[in-house]
Amino acid sequence: MVLPVGLLLSGFRHPPLLPIPCSVSALAAAVGVAVCLPLSPRPAPEGRAAVLDYLILCGAAFVAGLIDAVVGGGGLVLVPTLFSVFPTTTPATLLGTNKVTGVMGTSAAAINFARKVAVRWSTVTPAAMAAFAFSFFGAYVVTHIPTDLIRKALPFVLIAVALYTLKKKDFGTTHAPTLSGSREIFYAALIGGAVGFYDGVFGPGTGSFLVFLFVRVFSYDFLSASAAAKFVNVATNLAALCWFGYSGHVIWQLGLLMAVFNVAGSLVGTKLAMKHGSVFVRKLFLVVVGVLILKSGYDAFLR
Repeated sequence: MVLPVGLLLSGFRHPPLLPIPCSVSALAAAVGVAVCLPLSPRPAPEGRAAVLDYLILCGAAFVAGLIDAVVGGGGLVLVPTLFSVFPTTTPATLLGTNKVTGVMGTSAAAINFARKVAVRWSTVTPAAMAAFAFSFFGAYVVTHIPTDLIRKALPFVLIAVALYTLKKKDFGTTHAPTLSGSREIFYAALIGGAVGFYDGVFGPGTGSFLVFLFVRVFSYDFLSASAAAKFVNVATNLAALCWFGYSGHVIWQLGLLMAVFNVAGSLVGTKLAMKHGSVFVRKLFLVVVGVLILKSGYDAFLR
């Protein structure tokens, strides 16, 4: 099956909502030819069903990009959609394809945040470096150990995060970093490594955990924490993509097609976050964590 969507998208000439170096139109032009290549993760449906499948995926990618750009958790939308549209495709291939989209969308959000929000590189850099290394290691380890314990513990960890955020009414409302020097580097690397390893082994809620820890440990406000988390999340996604790509578990054309819409969603998400500030980010954070609790609880104990 051949999709004409790429050529259609590459013809767009309107600027995106926010001017960043990696614009939607530029990305669309870059992948226009690529997404016209055959997509064959399963026997392709015919006619309107095929078009509807890809429209659903592109819509899900847009919504996932919007949520991810603000507080993380976009995988709650896109990953189940991929599994629904391609039920016979190997899970590792769908997860690898999702990482292509995640790297593009999160990178766009990170660049856009950096243009508007002051990023504390002394924290972000060691966190991102540790996250990349440990995410890659986690992706390797997951092929050798069971993840049942992590799956069952996740809902309770998320409940603790939600209760702490609800109890502390001023949690994340003011930006007043408290760590510096060697202590800042140490805790940044510790957080990046721990969350990176978790992302490589399991994954759900990585962005939300990063936002929470940047607020809790470094006394960031939610907006600054969300901006910092994007750069670390790019590192974890890129490390996992390296592993999936090396092992041949990526449908590149599909990932790039969804990335166009994921980037567009991330631009809308960053605009909303910067317009409405930390109070808005905090509320959406609690909503996403609540959904994660329900989803992870169902997967761990009821499925």
